[in-house]
Amino acid sequence: MTKKKQGNEKQTGINSNEFDSAISQICDEKGIDKDKVMETVEAALSAAYKKDYGKKSQNIRAEINKVSGGVDFYLVKEVVDDTVREFVEIELGEDEEKNTTAKKEKKNNKEKINKKSEKENTGKDEEDEKEYLARFNPERDIVIEDALEIKKDAKIGDIIETKLDSQDDYGRVAAQTAKQVIIQRIREAEKEAMYDEYKEKEGEVLSGTVQRMEGQNVFVNLGKATGILFPSEQIKGENYRIGQRLKVYLEKIEIDTRGPGIVLSRIHPEMVKKIFELEVPEIFTGTVEIKAIAREAGARTKIAVIANEEGLDPIGSCVGQKGTRVQAVIDELGGEKIDIIEWNEDPKKFISASLNPAKILRIDIDEKDENKKAIAIVADDQLSLAIGQRGQNVRLAAKLTDWKIDIVGENKTTDKNIEKAEEILKDKKDSADKKEENIEKKDDNKKEKTKEKKTKVKVDNKNKIATDK
Repeated sequence: MTKKKQGNEKQTGINSNEFDSAISQICDEKGIDKDKVMETVEAALSAAYKKDYGKKSQNIRAEINKVSGGVDFYLVKEVVDDTVREFVEIELGEDEEKNTTAKKEKKNNKEKINKKSEKENTGKDEEDEKEYLARFNPERDIVIEDALEIKKDAKIGDIIETKLDSQDDYGRVAAQTAKQVIIQRIREAEKEAMYDEYKEKEGEVLSGTVQRMEGQNVFVNLGKATGILFPSEQIKGENYRIGQRLKVYLEKIEIDTRGPGIVLSRIHPEMVKKIFELEVPEIFTGTVEIKAIAREAGARTKIAVIANEEGLDPIGSCVGQKGTRVQAVIDELGGEKIDIIEWNEDPKKFISASLNPAKILRIDIDEKDENKKAIAIVADDQLSLAIGQRGQNVRLAAKLTDWKIDIVGENKTTDKNIEKAEEILKDKKDSADKKEENIEKKDDNKKEKTKEKKTKVKVDNKNKIATDK
């Protein structure tokens, strides 16, 4: 009999060491804070206690003793008086009376709400506030007089906790309730922990594995979470396969009811910068700085770099020995071409370098011009190279320098433009002269016609007078 009793005690009691190790294991697996898990278990125990031994309206708090492993339960009540609660004499004996009271209360609340909407802006705000005070609930509230007997310095709004009898035997429903609370709370804590972790990594490049593909959307496993790569954020012409490892840029993270939504990108300009930081130690330490980036994902990227240390070649640092460093970046971006130029404070030199690989003869700019327009003069055989395929080279150079760039040929193009301009001006001048001549002729014709008319009238008048005589 004694042995059997001891066995039962072991089943109902809580071993603090085993409990603590179980909690630690959950925290390590889920990556969540231990205090949050403890709060979750305490909430589950209080829900189970209320289910079997408490009342629905009660506010019960559970507290786990970390040393002994025992659980204490407390009935929590708020200190109130007639200024914050409405006192109504109701007998809460039988279930029927409770239901009737609840129905009456619901009906009265509806009537009061209708009255309140009718009395808006009538200057009776204080009376309305008194009418709609929360009703006193003896299970959750305690009057100030009773509270002072328990706690001498009690005041309105204080919380009074009364210790309840501990229970070891719980029914199936209570156990199920506790299980659901624990699962739900741990999921919420896991989502929050995941959000906090990846929110700090926003704007960084992460390594991931392609987990699955739904339509054109690619889901990438980042370790503790899964991010989504939308079609608009994918490099054009790039193909993905399940299990493929690739680097992605964490563009933004949002939290919703389903969990953290991690939006990834492969086309963001900052992705190039972050990969260079991984491949080039000088950029990571700050001795070489990337000042500007212009990118057309999948095709070409231009970056402007500057050395913050004397005697250091910024372009050479980025290219690496035999081009190993820049080649590693190119391979990571699926063969995207990368032009590295040296940043310069002089706009002319910077614009000239940005149009690399074309050789620029001269840059004409007006630094006072707010529109920031620049004209790049190149040799005729360098014209197509400066413009690039479908205007890509000059377009990226404009993005990089933040100047509007026009490419003009040295000889033929400029001569033709000048000739055309002269011809247009000559034609305009000739047409203007002709218009003036035509206007003068019209005026002369009008004058002659008026003279002829006047002479004719005079002759007719003379002939008429002679005939009358």
